[in-house]
Amino acid sequence: MELKKLDYRLTVCKVKDLSDINLNSGFFFIGKTDEELSLVCKTENTPQNTVERDDGWRCFRIQGVLDFSLIGILSKLSGILAEQRIGIFAVSTYNTDYILVKDENYERALSVLSSRGYTVV
Repeated sequence: MELKKLDYRLTVCKVKDLSDINLNSGFFFIGKTDEELSLVCKTENTPQNTVERDDGWRCFRIQGVLDFSLIGILSKLSGILAEQRIGIFAVSTYNTDYILVKDENYERALSVLSSRGYTVV
């Protein structure tokens, strides 16, 4: 399986509403529940009026379109990283999954996954 390194720094934050989010930026995820509105975005695009924020995240993407019938992809990756005491923040889209790790663990995470047979590009 191939993993693609994304070269930007990310921020995970809570926002009050959608009005401060730059919906034209190249990379962001919005999650809304009955309790919160969360945003993952490039750090330089973090809205000024965040409720809470956590900077210092890096990301890699599982390459290709993952069929919904595939089971355990995210579980296997997170398990490998958990064995190394590397925490993750995962985001899934219709096509694939994205795994965020803190900046200080990023290169080690990619190295560990590479040693376990994943191709990192």
